[in-house]
Amino acid sequence: MCTFRIIGLYFLLSIFAFPAMAQKKLYNKLVWQDQFSKNGLPDATKWSYDVGHGCPRICGWGNNEVQYYTQARKENARVENGFLIIEARKEKFEDANYTSARLVTKNKGDWTYGRLAIRAKIPTGKGLWPAGWILPTKNMYGDWPKSGEVDILEAVGFSPDSAFGSVHTQRYNGMFGTQRSASLIVPNLSTQFHNYEIVWTPEKIDFYIDNKLYNSFKNEHTDTDAWPFDQAFHLILNIAVGGNLGGKFGIDDSSFPAQMKIDWIKVYQ
Repeated sequence: MCTFRIIGLYFLLSIFAFPAMAQKKLYNKLVWQDQFSKNGLPDATKWSYDVGHGCPRICGWGNNEVQYYTQARKENARVENGFLIIEARKEKFEDANYTSARLVTKNKGDWTYGRLAIRAKIPTGKGLWPAGWILPTKNMYGDWPKSGEVDILEAVGFSPDSAFGSVHTQRYNGMFGTQRSASLIVPNLSTQFHNYEIVWTPEKIDFYIDNKLYNSFKNEHTDTDAWPFDQAFHLILNIAVGGNLGGKFGIDDSSFPAQMKIDWIKVYQ
């Protein structure tokens, strides 16, 4: 009887796992990658920088963060021993008290549909807000949130064992608390590397951590207010400091310097 129960359990697990695995296998042709094999600044053929404050009052973008995003500065972004390191630091720079980096693949890596995977180890500490996400390259339907945003990897330092995956659109976005978001408990979030992944098709966007499906956003086939995800998007990697979400419970300066380490990034179509 016990053997039959075990067999039945495996059968049920295979039924639920099969759709997720089949979804991932839709895209298996590697079209872009960075394995960070050469020490120094990030590969300029693949990465550019968003530079300036994370405060919309000053530079027109951001979420009221307090860091200054620097350009081609090894202290904040470098490849070292096979890893991309993005480092947030407590230091005076321009008129900010913190520095960090925000790397983008815009016009160097832009994709419509596919499987995007990031293997990373992310920092924790109150006030830190690390992320790996995608934004539209041309904003075909208007400025944020009309043209959409997908957060592949997002974490906040005040919740050190949780990772988030979210979708923002004109109809569903963080300004109104209607974003389509889910989280997964990852107890060793800051001490081990994990795989963060989305599978983006014309019908839905699925979110995975270490092959575990934990969020899915479906195309309602209504209008672009709900689904603007039929255009090219590019990848962004950054550590924000403070801000609307990251700074919700203040900033602990003992957390600095803080590093997000990325082992590799792969894009399949």
